[in-house]
Amino acid sequence: MWNDVETTKDFLNFTVVAKTAAQLIRDADNEPLSIGVSGNWGAGKSSLVKMIGASLKEEDASGEKYLFIEFNAWLYQGYDDARMALLQTVADNLLSVAEERETCIDKVRSFMERINWFRAGKLAAPVLTGAVIGGTVGGPVGALAGAVGGLFKGEGKPTAEDLGKLKETYEDIEPQLAKLLNQKEIKSLPKEIAALRNAFSEILTELNVTLVVLVDDLDRCLPPTAISTLEAMRLLLFMPRTAFIIAADEQMIRNAVRAHFGGADLSDELVTSYFDKLIQVPMRVPRLGATEVKAYLMLLLADLAKRRGIITEDICEKGYRFISSALSKSWSSGLSRKMLEAAYEDDAVKISREIDLADQLSPLMATADHIAGNPRLIKRFLNNLLIRETIAKAQGMTLCFEELVKMQLFERCASPAAFEFLAKEIYESDDGMPVFLQNLESEVASGGEYKAPDPSWDNSFVTEWLKISPPLADIDLRPLLYLSRDRTISLASYDELSPQAQELLAALIASKRRNPVLTKSIQAVGEIEAERILTRLSRRARNDQFDMASLHRVLHIPEAFPRLGNACATLFSEIPPGKRKASLIPLVKGKEWAAATLAVWSEDGNSPLSVRNAINK
Repeated sequence: MWNDVETTKDFLNFTVVAKTAAQLIRDADNEPLSIGVSGNWGAGKSSLVKMIGASLKEEDASGEKYLFIEFNAWLYQGYDDARMALLQTVADNLLSVAEERETCIDKVRSFMERINWFRAGKLAAPVLTGAVIGGTVGGPVGALAGAVGGLFKGEGKPTAEDLGKLKETYEDIEPQLAKLLNQKEIKSLPKEIAALRNAFSEILTELNVTLVVLVDDLDRCLPPTAISTLEAMRLLLFMPRTAFIIAADEQMIRNAVRAHFGGADLSDELVTSYFDKLIQVPMRVPRLGATEVKAYLMLLLADLAKRRGIITEDICEKGYRFISSALSKSWSSGLSRKMLEAAYEDDAVKISREIDLADQLSPLMATADHIAGNPRLIKRFLNNLLIRETIAKAQGMTLCFEELVKMQLFERCASPAAFEFLAKEIYESDDGMPVFLQNLESEVASGGEYKAPDPSWDNSFVTEWLKISPPLADIDLRPLLYLSRDRTISLASYDELSPQAQELLAALIASKRRNPVLTKSIQAVGEIEAERILTRLSRRARNDQFDMASLHRVLHIPEAFPRLGNACATLFSEIPPGKRKASLIPLVKGKEWAAATLAVWSEDGNSPLSVRNAINK
């Protein structure tokens, strides 16, 4: 199995991008810099950010030029205010360096007190009625303590949850409140912010250090946490001797900005302006092509072979260096099978199966819609293979690993309708060897004309999949089907939903009609999550025999993301004539994605007359 954590070991040819970002920070020469590393879910943003930090550390022999802070906002979601957590993390690290170098310790502690001042204000604001916290902070500390204490005597109407949290925290900070909100020192919020920034700048200058903050997993956060982190960064951004490297899917952050401002109708320009004020240098994680996917597969499979004792660690490392070097020049020569064999020299014969898999799978994994060269999905694909292989061995099933790979690839990347067609043919055959598959493989192997046995098989992915070795026509496919999505060992982990998307799916299932609010919520979670939700809604629609409520739910998705309309068209093409409803036609008529399906329905004499009339009206 391969874990799903970030790494500084480059399997993806990201080194050149990491070194470029590191050089930008060095060239800034203590001027402030913010770099946004954007990319889709699982594209390798976290690893790239770590590689940037590692590249900077290579140039800092003394270890004193840069102070690195890694901040994962997702860890604080639901537990602590991300804004305060980031500021506190920065302060704690500055204090550690100051104590180590025995300089400006008092200044750092004063800086920490200012941060606590903001925290005290945040804690008091929701429940205090006697103090005003916003433009100014006023009132003696006695009034502050009295107001809080009064809450516990039944005055005011805070919630039970507010009372519990406030009481627990207040007991810890009461001594500090007396110092922070001093009766004789009333300050405005703008002055406090200016003082905080000035103190921060002086500390960095005296320590003679550049603060490099690596902010990760921002796009995993719900909008309030994401915005809270961005606001904290804004307090420290664009100060001399600072560099912020922020890993997040740009579209997810834009969605968070829209969600943060609630019902406000923000133009794309305003959202872009908000984003651009935070990010000076936008960088995008390179999408993997077939060559990069081949290298990634080979390195992962070689690593597994090493752990299984098939090749030694030295051979594995030698292969890594060879492939990494070849990958850095892939623009000129690519990565052929012969190069993979040369990477492992005489030991290549020991991992010939792995070389075959990497060589054959890479083109499809780079282009198939449901993987599209995504490193996390590739890794999970391989992990799921190992799980299935282990299950098969435990149940005494004799399977060829290459056959298992080919079947799972079809399950993962073909449409649900295409997979269901294959499953049906396997179940209906006497020996688990569908006749149609033998005919197709023969046609493809001889270069003859390909004729799809079913509309769901009429696409380029299936054609390329049929060419992959080994052929499956003469194999009993029932054991492979047993391990597929019809069993408990499924590919559900590929389509895992975030907590926010799970809540949204539940809301959609509970709905009976289309709801614009739900459509906006779908836009907020992003296209990747929306596609996963669509997969689940499509399954329910089939199980519910395509009733109108189930189709209404599905229609939320292409409204939010028109590009996903093709997947809806595939689902609608499966609706049998007797289930087609005239009331459905106005909902999809005029939609580009539905045009071909409606044309088929219109010409189909089995469609109800009311449906055909509605289409041709």
